[in-house]
Amino acid sequence: MNEESFAWVYQWAWNWGPKIALAAVIFAVFWFGAQFARRGALVAARNAGLHEHLALLLGRSAFLILLVFGTLSSLGTLGINITAIVAGLGLTGFALGFALKDVISNLLAGVLILVYRPFEIGNRIRVSGCEGRVSAIDLRYTHLEHEDGSYLVPNGKLFTDSIAVLE
Repeated sequence: MNEESFAWVYQWAWNWGPKIALAAVIFAVFWFGAQFARRGALVAARNAGLHEHLALLLGRSAFLILLVFGTLSSLGTLGINITAIVAGLGLTGFALGFALKDVISNLLAGVLILVYRPFEIGNRIRVSGCEGRVSAIDLRYTHLEHEDGSYLVPNGKLFTDSIAVLE
């Protein structure tokens, strides 16, 4: 390599090196903060007596939110215009929300069922023509065991239809 190449590499490193280092530090701080927030949310949810699935959801949500903010902050530090990225994330979120509205509805209903606990595991319930003993409550479905077999009832149904708790 000749002197012009070295001069170009030196100039590039002099101009971009501090920005790249600062962006890496910002991302690392957000990464460790996200790890801490995930563990903190898990401990707080368990101490509050929330269901295990709900605690995991809160922990993952805290982690992902901080990680997205860290990534956007790092890119902004590098001088990248993040307004288009943020607008794209907003439009993507809207499109995904509209496409997955039933899944999101079941997920949110599952969270509310786990928080308010209108029935417990082991209760016998009847909803929308399905009757059985509750064997598990997930974020999307509630598992009912019956003599004829088992049912997976979407939590959105359990949240909107009337439920008869038989025992």
